[in-house]
Amino acid sequence: MQPGMTLRIGIAGISGRMGIYLAEEAAAAASLSGGISHSRPGPAGAPLFPDITALAAESDVVIDFTHASTVRAHAEALAKTETPWVLGTTGYGPEDLAAVAQAAKVIPVIASPNFCTGVNLLLLLAEKLGHALPANQYDAEILEMHHRQKVDAPSGTALAIGRAVALGRGVKLEDVMVSGRDGATGARKDGEIGFATLRGGQVVGSHSLLFTAGDEQISLTHHAFDRRVFASGAVRAALWLHAQPAGLYGMRDFLKL
Repeated sequence: MQPGMTLRIGIAGISGRMGIYLAEEAAAAASLSGGISHSRPGPAGAPLFPDITALAAESDVVIDFTHASTVRAHAEALAKTETPWVLGTTGYGPEDLAAVAQAAKVIPVIASPNFCTGVNLLLLLAEKLGHALPANQYDAEILEMHHRQKVDAPSGTALAIGRAVALGRGVKLEDVMVSGRDGATGARKDGEIGFATLRGGQVVGSHSLLFTAGDEQISLTHHAFDRRVFASGAVRAALWLHAQPAGLYGMRDFLKL
């Protein structure tokens, strides 16, 4: 981008519910270059491009809230076009994460399951509490609820909370995670991090972290009332990311936490 020019932001998944909010926030804060959509028309007046490469060619940064199945292809395309990437997609696996890390060797990437400031403060507190509260005395449980259309469970934010607790305890989440208890599961083991998932209606996002001991309970809860809070956070992250060198960043880097 030339000095003095307005940042051009492209939206992958521009016709989705989040995509529409992202387009509005991008147009208000910078310049909306357009988007890609393979299902529905995008917002009125927003140019649509046939693929991620074409969108990247007309954008200074791309915000991506699409689907886990697109992560590897988008990582490769954006690295080739050297276009900074704001990744808000959730539900992707280790191979996808490796592709993101590979792209970050060439371009700046900020990846987060949640671009809301409040949630990222909760993650910081979750790590600190995980470190301070003995795992054999305080049982950690995470409860989340989202709208009925959400396709992945537990949510990316719930998993991020679990990883924060695990990091504070010095363990890997995969080694202590218990999700979806059903039937005769036996007594709870020390150190487990439990997950419970609820789906219904049009709940934007609700997450609670509970540490429960024999004589007290500590709870942290965040409720999102409007999807726009995620969109505005992602656009602010995009404005920041464009000036960063190649690398893989998180919201803590952006918020300086």
